[in-house]
Amino acid sequence: MNADIIKYAKQFRIRVLGDQLFKPDAALPCEEYLLSIFKKEAIYREEKAIKERLKQARFPTYKSFKEFDCEFQKSISYEQLNRLETLEWIDDLYNLILIGPPGTGKTHIALAVGNHAAEKGYTVAFHSMDNLMHVLKTKDISAKSKARINWFKKCDLIIIDEMGYLPVTQLEAHLFFSLISELYESTSIIITSNKGFEGWAEVFGDAVLVTALLDRITQRCQVLSFTDESYRLKNRKSIF
Repeated sequence: MNADIIKYAKQFRIRVLGDQLFKPDAALPCEEYLLSIFKKEAIYREEKAIKERLKQARFPTYKSFKEFDCEFQKSISYEQLNRLETLEWIDDLYNLILIGPPGTGKTHIALAVGNHAAEKGYTVAFHSMDNLMHVLKTKDISAKSKARINWFKKCDLIIIDEMGYLPVTQLEAHLFFSLISELYESTSIIITSNKGFEGWAEVFGDAVLVTALLDRITQRCQVLSFTDESYRLKNRKSIF
């Protein structure tokens, strides 16, 4: 390829030409040739953006809606999965709370939504409750934690996993409440928990705070309860 074309492509950050990732048919008419370059560049940039959104979200693994077994976990239907997959509820600032015992698919659904949303152009953040508490407590002394909090404010969707497994201190409870209060009118929130709402007061140690917290989260919210047995226990592998 002409060296000057490569030079200008790098200057204008047209990566598919600058890095010589694209070699269209030179026999094409000029307009078709140019259009083919732009299309390839658009695809390249979108794929790069998806990878960056997935990286920023910090998902522990990839999960999809297709992998979820509604025949085993009958508490959620394929119709409900399809509704979640549209992501329209994120645009409408609805929240999603998934409640049930460990291993019943709560985190799978949360990750499926998160991964799909990131692929479709939404900005997403994923944290376990324990890790989120660490970020909130260190935001004033850690540049990384402060940057993460600032990222939360730009997100379309925040996923908080495993709320309720460990009790939180009074300070952590107030930090969590402040975060939810700041986000609930601008960001959709997914929470997975092994405890029903009646058990949240025990987790946070403050019934009044929990009442105010639920008032905000459940204003526009879908609650899904998972009642079947653990998929992991049902399909566990043993040494012998």
